[in-house]
Amino acid sequence: MNTIKLDNRKISPSKIVCVGRNYVEHIEELNNDIPSEPVIFIKPNSSISDNLCFNKNDAIHYEGEISFLIQSGDLYGIGFGLDLTKRDVQSKLKAKGLPWERAKSFDKSAVFSSFVPFNGNIQALRMELYINGNLSQQAGYELMLNKPAEILDEVKKNFSFEDGDLMMTGTPSGVGAIQIGDQFLGKIFEGNKLLVEGAWTVQ
Repeated sequence: MNTIKLDNRKISPSKIVCVGRNYVEHIEELNNDIPSEPVIFIKPNSSISDNLCFNKNDAIHYEGEISFLIQSGDLYGIGFGLDLTKRDVQSKLKAKGLPWERAKSFDKSAVFSSFVPFNGNIQALRMELYINGNLSQQAGYELMLNKPAEILDEVKKNFSFEDGDLMMTGTPSGVGAIQIGDQFLGKIFEGNKLLVEGAWTVQ
């Protein structure tokens, strides 16, 4: 089983619950419709990776996200996540009305920083993603169409969380393709306080 770290403890999530189309500007940049309810999909444990990997056969797009670790059914820890997407594959699947798994749930499609416990002001959470030193994505709680607690409740209507499962809350605008050698730095803040960060170089 693949693992993530919570305060340097290794944890094996059984799944990652993801939310699509949760920021209006990202919805608009991909020419999608604003959904009437959360768009939920799952990545399996096999999608977790410590490395950010280039794919010579399919263009891989990065999507930086505020991510939570779930314990006892509640939001417990926080980290920075990259939801990697085969964008061309996803577009073809969407055009045919087919599920997204081939574009979203492939091996090494979920890359995370370490996680830290969090019980602060969730409304003050925000993320920043830098690529090669340039700010590429930034957003926070106030811009989410569906807030983390709402997402948690919506998911629970359909299936349960195991301790250690992860929840990704969607990506803001500014997504794009990764290139070999790109240097990524993702940060999660509570207001101006840095909570956690992760750095990767595309291999």
